[in-house]
Amino acid sequence: MKKYVMALDQGTTSSRAILFDKYGKICAKAQHEFSQIYPQAGWVEHSPMSILFSQLQSATEVLATSGIPVEEIAAIGITNQRETTLVWEKATGKPIYNAIVWQCRRTAEMCEKIKADAELSQYIKDHTGLVVDAYFSATKIRWILENVEGAQEMADRGELLFGTVETWLIWNLTGGKVHVTDYSNASRTMLFDVDKLCWDEYLCKKLGVPMSMLPEVKPSSMVYGEVASGVMGLEELAGVPIAGAIGDQPAALFGQGCYDAGQAKNTYGTGCFLLMNTGEKRVVSKNNLVTGVAWGLNGKVTYAIEGSAFNAGSVIKWLRDDLNMIDKASRCDELAESVPDANGIYFVPAFTGLGAPYWDMYARGTIVGITRGVNRAHICRSVLEAICYQMTDLLEAMKQDSDINLFELRVDGGASVSDVMMQIQSDLIRTPVNRPKMVETTALGAAYLAGLAVGFWKDTNELAQIRQVDKLFEPKMDIADRNKYYNGWLRAVERSRDWIEH
Repeated sequence: MKKYVMALDQGTTSSRAILFDKYGKICAKAQHEFSQIYPQAGWVEHSPMSILFSQLQSATEVLATSGIPVEEIAAIGITNQRETTLVWEKATGKPIYNAIVWQCRRTAEMCEKIKADAELSQYIKDHTGLVVDAYFSATKIRWILENVEGAQEMADRGELLFGTVETWLIWNLTGGKVHVTDYSNASRTMLFDVDKLCWDEYLCKKLGVPMSMLPEVKPSSMVYGEVASGVMGLEELAGVPIAGAIGDQPAALFGQGCYDAGQAKNTYGTGCFLLMNTGEKRVVSKNNLVTGVAWGLNGKVTYAIEGSAFNAGSVIKWLRDDLNMIDKASRCDELAESVPDANGIYFVPAFTGLGAPYWDMYARGTIVGITRGVNRAHICRSVLEAICYQMTDLLEAMKQDSDINLFELRVDGGASVSDVMMQIQSDLIRTPVNRPKMVETTALGAAYLAGLAVGFWKDTNELAQIRQVDKLFEPKMDIADRNKYYNGWLRAVERSRDWIEH
């Protein structure tokens, strides 16, 4: 009897494998970090083989430690860091360059040239739902083809394959038999028509990306193939169906039970990602947010409007690992709670530019308002506030675009365990913040989609009954104080955008 679904959660800094039971509870999990590569300022890369091996290692470990028989695993669902771009040889599976990570800004100049063509820039927005930015995959592919010797010629001969991370994992897990992506990941490439649900031939030609490189686009919940025999470390999983694939942020939206139009979630991870379900209708943003397909399920697609902040949990990691200001992530909370406010300072964490609604590739991290009275606790407080301010920017823009006022914001991700930060967030957005008992909603969303594909769960109504609330944070701050603090943030953002002339 099938009792479990395995989720492979391939993130920006680590790969995880989690086994969920019928009630959405974690039965076993394993996690392995891998190295971040920074060839020069603003560039971020990963080793494709490190991504693969860390994911295989996590899956192997979760099987070994759980003692659960493979016969009881119904399916595997995959969720992944989006936009991160891999190109490999079709014949050998050998990557021709490191994975260029979603955070990487090396193609900023290329994007400026695209933006200079107003007609092309508008076409991209109209057809892909995205704004032109180095964040997305298309210019990363172009960079690899231009900068790896012989790559363009190989691509023109049909010898290279492109994929985002889930495509790379599925290709390897199936022994090179299946080259697919799902609607949610395709929507982040800047090459996919989100209305027609197909690769855009005109954009591929304009950006010099041979369509032979691109994976087949499929719904997020279906059997793509099976784990092949001979996959290193996963021999015992051979024959288990790979039945779900979805980008990490829409996966969290699905895992949070946001199945109806108007429901929204925010994930506090390496970056922050706010998504609102807009149903079967795509909302065209007037405030520099992006739109795309959240998932494909049961012959229908669900759209979402989204805003992203590039640096969130990564800033807490920076405090710990680079500044040695804290010895562990939880210390940031302890210090932040020890002071009533940030003592007049604002921290803008634009390490890799600013995402929505500013989309400023050249903004840089800034701390303003420092006086002699500022100490370590105030800096920690300003970091947590900065994460919440960024989300407030996004939510304000989202409300204007959708004409929907949220009755609550559902939250998840590693940093959402911070009570002090969730209270700050509720105060700033003037809306209750709802944190579930199960904060592993990204992996859970992938598991749900895989389970639905093989009949492990019946429908979304059954899934909605599983979610349990851990804590509800209600707004407490006086509205006048809230507005004063938020206006100070907006001024600090402008300082960060004045840093580099461009």
